[in-house]
Amino acid sequence: MSPHDSHSSFIQTPKQLIIAVLLSFLVPIIGIILLVKLVTSERTADPNGLTAEAVAQRIQPVGHVEFGGAGGGGAAGGRSGEEVVKSTCAACHQAGVAGAPKMGDNAQWAPRIKQGLQTLVQTAIKGKGAMPPKGGNTALSDDEVARGVVFMANQSGAKFKEPAAKAPAQKPAAAADGKKVFDSTCTACHSTGVAGSPKLGDQAAWAPRVKQGVDALVQSALKGKGAMPPKGGNASLSDADIRAAVEFMVSQSK
Repeated sequence: MSPHDSHSSFIQTPKQLIIAVLLSFLVPIIGIILLVKLVTSERTADPNGLTAEAVAQRIQPVGHVEFGGAGGGGAAGGRSGEEVVKSTCAACHQAGVAGAPKMGDNAQWAPRIKQGLQTLVQTAIKGKGAMPPKGGNTALSDDEVARGVVFMANQSGAKFKEPAAKAPAQKPAAAADGKKVFDSTCTACHSTGVAGSPKLGDQAAWAPRVKQGVDALVQSALKGKGAMPPKGGNASLSDADIRAAVEFMVSQSK
């Protein structure tokens, strides 16, 4: 190999020379076009990012205050006056914010106490001046507001009695179903007249018993008689269930 061969060019033919010349022009031009496009292009804004909800979510404060939350102390509707004051009223009445009578300041509370408890409670429920209804905690019941008012007033010279918590309304007991009791317990004997029991619908067998009166029949059924055990052997039945069953059997056997 001669020294000239070690320095030979990769362009060996006229065709290769033409290609090399074209590439030397095209590559820089393509690079410039791509660079200009990158610099001048605009980012497309998300259309959903400009809605009122999205904007409000971005600018909302980091934290917020909620009244009547789970930390209120007692069950809803049954919180004591002290619990109501600590969770709601103390925010203003502890320091006398916005003209609120400061708890423990007898001089400020005296003219209000003279108005009477009912007036104070109604004012607290409806709101007055800078105080919103129920102190801003609409989750409070009227009774809870009253207890809060009593607690603050009594800390400031009053001697009001705190309203007691109202017991939840009791649902009326369902009337006993005589036929249902008969079908579940009495039918074992009274459907066929087992062991001398009067058969349901047998007027002759029931006639002397009916003359005794329903009360006497109920007492016999409750205590048991002859082969019949107390309550027909079903101790889970209430006295009302037994009476209903006796009345059903009598009605079917007259």
